[in-house]
Amino acid sequence: MFHHVKDLQFNARVSRPDPYFANLLLEQFGGENGELAAAMQYFTQAFGAKMPHPDKYDMLMDIATEEFSHLEIVGATIQMLLKGVNGELKDAADQSEIMQVMDGKAAKENIIHQALSANPQFGIITGGGVTPRNSQGIPWCASYIHSNGDLTVDLRSNLASESRAKLVYEHLMKFTDDPYVHESLSFLMTREVAHYKMFEAALNDIQPNFPPGVLASDPRFTQQYFNLSNGATVRGPWNEGEMPDMGKEWNYIADPLAYVQDTQGITATDKTLDKELKQAQKLDKEMSEMRSTEVKNSEPEGVSEWSNYNAPKK
Repeated sequence: MFHHVKDLQFNARVSRPDPYFANLLLEQFGGENGELAAAMQYFTQAFGAKMPHPDKYDMLMDIATEEFSHLEIVGATIQMLLKGVNGELKDAADQSEIMQVMDGKAAKENIIHQALSANPQFGIITGGGVTPRNSQGIPWCASYIHSNGDLTVDLRSNLASESRAKLVYEHLMKFTDDPYVHESLSFLMTREVAHYKMFEAALNDIQPNFPPGVLASDPRFTQQYFNLSNGATVRGPWNEGEMPDMGKEWNYIADPLAYVQDTQGITATDKTLDKELKQAQKLDKEMSEMRSTEVKNSEPEGVSEWSNYNAPKK
């Protein structure tokens, strides 16, 4: 049950209209890395987490709800930046706030042109309102959502989503000198960092969580790094020394063509790895049974109900 509180989580303010930046800010309203995409992603992921991980369900729903509140902050800011464009443009264009944008250098018609050329959707479709489209006028799309049904995979997707969203806010802050808008964007950017750490902590709380999914990796093909670039050899922790958290050494393949030919397409592999392969196959069965049992045991017998209204109040 959602309950809308009419006050914003963060008090968004705007010192003067800026139709051009309003269009850019649409990227965080209806764009691929925006607040609507984040809210729907975490909201969607939560359903699969409800039974096996009720604590993570609670976290995902909390963060999804906060993302909706951030969507409201972004939408409110866009609407305030469009003051003078939304339906009363001709009248408002002669008033002081629009004159601040013009700075005495542009005619009223130029301000109108700026607003509409930045994104014709404002004037043609929405009449100056906010709409779930990005800065190019492309409608929001459900393909922006990453929800794979495995919580360890979903949480890793969320780490990437929060990282991308933070970067977009960083870039947006370069395109406005409004101190109030800067303040709002800084708040929203910082909450992306907070959410990142929440998802990171939740992922670490699920053990084992590597590799993603259920099946273990095949030990015959895990350690090779193929040198597939011409020029000087480049080495680093991604292809030499110990693999992170694996207890194994990287196997640097300097000449991939010769290696593939010698191993008959990597089918004639080191027989010493056969023992590890059998262990991995055994682990596959154990993990499959564990994950399956985890979900089945969390599902109630008989009639299913999502909420328990008779539970004692905390």
